[in-house]
Amino acid sequence: MKLAFTKGKFLIWLLLFISSDFVAQELLPFVENFTKTDYKGDNQVWNLTQGEDKAFYFANNHYLLRHDGVKWERYSLPNKTIIRSVFAHQDKIYCGSYNEFGYWKREKGKMQYFSLSKGKNFFKGSSKNEEIWKIFRANNKLYFQSFNELYIHENQTIRKVEIPFLISYCYVIDEQIYVASVNKGVYLFDGKQFTLLRKWDAIYNNVIHGIDRNQKSTYIFTLKNGVFVEQGNGLTEWTHPLNAILKKEGINAAQFYKKDQLVIGTVSNGVYIVQLKTGDYIKIDRNNGLSNNTILTISVDQEKDIWLGLDNGISHLEINSPFRIFSDKTGELGSVYAIAATSSGYLLGSNHGVFTYQNKQLEFLNGSQGQVWNIQQIGQQYIIGHNEGTFLLDKNQFKKVNPLNGGWQLKRDIAVPRFIQSNYLGIAFFSEQDNFSSFKRLNTVYRPIKDFIQTGPNEIVASDSYRGLFKIKYDQNLEVVSYVNLTEKNRISNDFGVKIFQYKSEVLYYIHSEWYVLDHVTDVLKKHELFNKHFKGISEIIPIDDSSFGILKDNLLYIINQNEQHFSWKLIAPKYYEGKIVNNDTRIFNFNHQYLLNLDDGFLLFETNKNDFTKQSVTIEAYLNGELIENETKIPYNQTLELHFLSDFYGNKKTTLFYRQNESVLIPLTEGKLALNNLASGQNKIEIFYTNGVDYIKANEFTFYVKKPWYLSFWMIVLYLTFIGLILFIYYRWNKIRYQEKLKLKEEELKHHKQIVELELEAENKLKIQDYEKHILEMQIQSKASELAGKSLSIAKQGEMIESIKRILENENEMLQLKSKIRKVIKVNALNKKEWESFEKNIYQSHDDFVQRLTKRYPQLTSKDIRLCIYLKMNLSSKEIAPLMNISYRGVELHRYRLRKKITLDADVNLSTFMINL
Repeated sequence: MKLAFTKGKFLIWLLLFISSDFVAQELLPFVENFTKTDYKGDNQVWNLTQGEDKAFYFANNHYLLRHDGVKWERYSLPNKTIIRSVFAHQDKIYCGSYNEFGYWKREKGKMQYFSLSKGKNFFKGSSKNEEIWKIFRANNKLYFQSFNELYIHENQTIRKVEIPFLISYCYVIDEQIYVASVNKGVYLFDGKQFTLLRKWDAIYNNVIHGIDRNQKSTYIFTLKNGVFVEQGNGLTEWTHPLNAILKKEGINAAQFYKKDQLVIGTVSNGVYIVQLKTGDYIKIDRNNGLSNNTILTISVDQEKDIWLGLDNGISHLEINSPFRIFSDKTGELGSVYAIAATSSGYLLGSNHGVFTYQNKQLEFLNGSQGQVWNIQQIGQQYIIGHNEGTFLLDKNQFKKVNPLNGGWQLKRDIAVPRFIQSNYLGIAFFSEQDNFSSFKRLNTVYRPIKDFIQTGPNEIVASDSYRGLFKIKYDQNLEVVSYVNLTEKNRISNDFGVKIFQYKSEVLYYIHSEWYVLDHVTDVLKKHELFNKHFKGISEIIPIDDSSFGILKDNLLYIINQNEQHFSWKLIAPKYYEGKIVNNDTRIFNFNHQYLLNLDDGFLLFETNKNDFTKQSVTIEAYLNGELIENETKIPYNQTLELHFLSDFYGNKKTTLFYRQNESVLIPLTEGKLALNNLASGQNKIEIFYTNGVDYIKANEFTFYVKKPWYLSFWMIVLYLTFIGLILFIYYRWNKIRYQEKLKLKEEELKHHKQIVELELEAENKLKIQDYEKHILEMQIQSKASELAGKSLSIAKQGEMIESIKRILENENEMLQLKSKIRKVIKVNALNKKEWESFEKNIYQSHDDFVQRLTKRYPQLTSKDIRLCIYLKMNLSSKEIAPLMNISYRGVELHRYRLRKKITLDADVNLSTFMINL
């Protein structure tokens, strides 16, 4: 079996081996163990007591241990001697040691020791080796007892009384002091003398380790001869069967913790809890819970729970708790999934098979090996859903009745006297009420159905074991009529692990942390306002009965009861089931007002689900660097403050606390302490609450102040302001200097700008002059061009004249001499080729810009076309152009026509005007 340890705490599971075939096991109370690892002390715990401050104090060899439910404190006597006894009275913890006794008092969170025996000369002579083994109070006096002497503390004085015989311990009953001698009987001590109780002569030659009274009977517990009971004027042996066992095991301590309820601690075999009225008893030892079998001392706290000081450690038995735990430590049982009540015990279904538990015996049912999901009683029979089929148990006869594997649930049909089962392969109907061998499965539904609910005579809503919620309608012949995936239809993409929960008259569906109800007409899933308000974010919901149910949330188990529109939450302390929950298959079974929670290797039984909370008193202790501080204290910045929340209770009555910091949300306290880091400066308030199931009740609060960090202190702020002022002054001076420099620079810039403007104006004037000169030159060029045109015209006329003369001379053949002379004159006056080339060159140079524009715009023009364009720009007529181009007038007109085509000039545009404006 796996044990869930949480630093000195674990769940107790009873296991007693009676034979090889049977294992005797019992329902046991929760036991909390503390070891040296927890309290950092020695082995033996000789004595223990609960103080006025509700803390426990332990005599642990060389140490006084203090435990307040949250932390352990360890102290030593000044002389480092072994502490044998402790006793709480008022605000003092008295202790006894070797040649020493005194008291401890808590001051500022630390225990301070004050000796009562120092300087009194008590331990001299024959008393020099005395140890104080017990401290008790009677008749308003305090007694410190060794094995040979009594030291009586009264009215600030202490007197020593020597005991004339060797004793074991003294016991106080009805203010009378019984002194148990070693082998010489029991004496009464009246403060002055010892009187032998002769009527108790039956216990002569016995070492007595306990005397206590229950009602009118006095019980004497001996080390080796068991228990004696006073009846009439004498003692008789206790007639309980346990007495024979105790004679063999030896008694170290015994005490009545309630009326008719007795606890007996043995020398080497654990502790017995006895119910005198019924004679029943349970045994708790190292096999089923205790960390050690030797019981040195017993104490009962204010909750009537039992504390044991062991030869090695400390144990706390919640004997007064309504919770009882059963477990199989051998691991044979496995994880429990189903429980059913029988006339003499329980049937347990686990992943290992079926077991019977009756008369404290756990027995495996042969032939039931495998995973058991469900056990349901029908009449005198038990129907068992098993991974290998459906089985029937009747009068210890276990047999398979059908091959339906993995029967998760078995429910009665609401319309027909038969049963419906969900299993690995879907839904099956049993044809007769008590006959499970004949069945019919719903066709087309071949998927593992874990949970289902019948929402009508022929309608089932079922959840897949993995994902999805389905609505299935079928006819009288169990044939599927319709099969609707509800989550898919409602566009719910995350539909893993859908839970179906029937509460009172409603069926609710838990899908992806939201609660829904189904509109069966439209198949629309609508959110359920009440449950979404109270039960979002849970991991499991567990049906119990018509008035209550359980939930698992954040690994905590709550029992929920409803009062009108209000729900009460009763938290089941996690220490009872921590690490033992069967995830996704948690169930609570209700048998005769007892509730059983299935667990790994067993189950938890509790007697009621009522919210019987106890009003809590919570003390808050705050520690800064290990020092206790008071409320309203100012603490330095960036320090860790540790808060301890101390309850009056240690057992079942101790409730879960919630805290709130500075009006924030309530947060559960999983432990009894809280470490606060990175605290903001200023006031901080921690409020502590507990719940009665409906409301949160404020139990206490603690206020403290966090000082500002050193860098935000008054003088640092003054320094910062001074520094800032200095920086501002420097900045001001620097800005002033910069401003003055800027003014100077501005003046220089203005000066340079003025010079630049003057230069620009001068350059502009020069440009204007240049433009003017250019214009003059252009005018001159135009004039020259005109002159050139005139000359060209003269040349043209001269050429025309020459051509005329040549024609005349051609016609006059008879005048040969004259012709010769005229030809000579013509030759002399004719323009040579170089002159024409010079003429054309001048024409091009004078119209260079025009030529560039023209060729850029009309790159397809020839040189002849360009010449014609120049002549046109010069505004020459065709007649004037003809001799310049050495063509006829008609040729010029034809060339002009072709030019218009090349430049795609409209007919209504004058060509000469176009060229002049180009």
